[in-house]
Order: sequence, then structure tokens, then C-alpha cells
Amino acid sequence: MKTIGLIDFYISEWHANNYPIWIREICEKNGAQFEVKYAWAETDVSPVDGKTTDQWCREFGVQKCDSIGELCEKSDYIIVLAPSNPEKHLGYAKEALKYKKNTYIDKTFAPDYATAKEIFDIAKEYGTRFFSTSALRYGTELNDLVGLKNIVTTGGGGSIEEYIIHQAEMVVKLTDAEPISVSVRRQGGQYLCHAKLEGGYEATMVYACGLPFTVSAELATGTTRYRSVASDFFKLLIADILHFFETGETSFDTAQTLKVMKLREAVIRACENEEKTTI
Repeated sequence: MKTIGLIDFYISEWHANNYPIWIREICEKNGAQFEVKYAWAETDVSPVDGKTTDQWCREFGVQKCDSIGELCEKSDYIIVLAPSNPEKHLGYAKEALKYKKNTYIDKTFAPDYATAKEIFDIAKEYGTRFFSTSALRYGTELNDLVGLKNIVTTGGGGSIEEYIIHQAEMVVKLTDAEPISVSVRRQGGQYLCHAKLEGGYEATMVYACGLPFTVSAELATGTTRYRSVASDFFKLLIADILHFFETGETSFDTAQTLKVMKLREAVIRACENEEKTTI
């Protein structure tokens, strides 16, 4: 059985509460041999539900580690979580990536582009394979829209700072293009974010707390394809993580992650001043 270690800021949160279950389900379906065996959390008590790391580990049958180093030494593969605290990822990556074990780092990958680039540089220094993505990349509804020029996405969540990553990931998957400029207009709690990207691509990302994830793209004929992104994208993400652990191969060019981070940062900067932000 190949073992996975989870690194988190606090372990009892939505991702950590679901990943072990989905990993088990996918392994049962595909005959793979992976299990979440180890966990380490910087904060002992979860602010989400008050559960301690020890309580979480007992519930999931996982061994608590006393340090990131212990977890990395014992684990075959590593998942860095802390999905709501991307500012923690650099410190965790500095410890984890030096063990040269295939690593997945959850969204949001980093708080800004400069930090994202630093994590890539650390991985290159040690020769460690890793990747990061939003699960929305795996929405099957996007697959036949890749390469179309004019894109509109929608999505919600608790805050634009945390949840715009999902729309940025969809835009970069569809275009594989560097962002050039971003402008944002706000209507109360609604944000209309317009991006120009290299290659003549344009994308409008509409964020509001209760919006579902959708995508539409314009064909050369002027007609529009519209999709509600409702496929089982999280389990598709987990399956891709396990494939990466097994093979060291990613299903997309990881340079796209830096494009995503550049686009996300430009949106947040534009939100602060509500004027055009040139990258």
C-alpha cells in the first residue's frame, strides 16, 4: 500500500474531511493501492468545528506526525492542503519539497505570483515533481471549449479573494494564454472582471456569493456554447493526483499554474482600485 501524508494549517476542514474518502473510493473502483496514512497540522484545534488533530486522526484512522519532516520521511507521497490559507504554502513547500517526493499543493497555490514563482524555483532546485490546480479545471463541460476566443465564467463562494481562483483556472485551461490586463467593476457584492490575454483571448469572470459555476464561449460563427459546470470535478481531480503520484506525469503543462496566479493577482489588485491593472 502506497502512503500519502497530509500537511495542513488545521486538519479538520472540508478538503481534509473528503480527500481520504474519495481516495479510498477511487482505489476501490480502479484497483489502485493508496491510503492517507499520516497527517500533520500547524494548528491543533480547527476553527471550523473545534476538532483537534488527534480527534481527526482517530476518526480517519490516520497517524499524527509531530513535524512536517516526520510526515515527509514516512510518506510515499505528499499533499499540502491549507486551501483557505495560501500564505502558508511557501513555508510548507520549503520543508516538503526537499524530500523529492511527488507532491500535490492544493488551491489557492500561493497568495501572489511572486510566491508562486518562488515555490516553482524551490521544486526545481530539489528536482521535485509537483503540481497544483483548482478542481474546476476538471469540469468535463470545459473540454470542447478549449481554444475559443471569447469566454464568460461565473462562480461564487465566501470571498472573491479565495474563490476567484476557480474561474481563473477555467479561463487559463481554455486559453493557455498569459493575461495582459484586467479591469473590475463592482455592483454591491458582485464583481465583473474583464481580462485581456495574449493571442486575442478575452474573458469576463462574474463573481457573486451565490452564483453557480458556469462557462460560455463564443464560436467563430457568433453563436454561444453555454454550460453549467456540474460534473464530478473533485473526484476527477483526485484521480489525476493519484495518477501523478504513480507516474510523476501531469495531465497539463504546469506552467499554466503561474498564468493562473498572475490572472488571480491582477483581479485582486483591480478590485482594490476598480481601475485597469496592466500586468
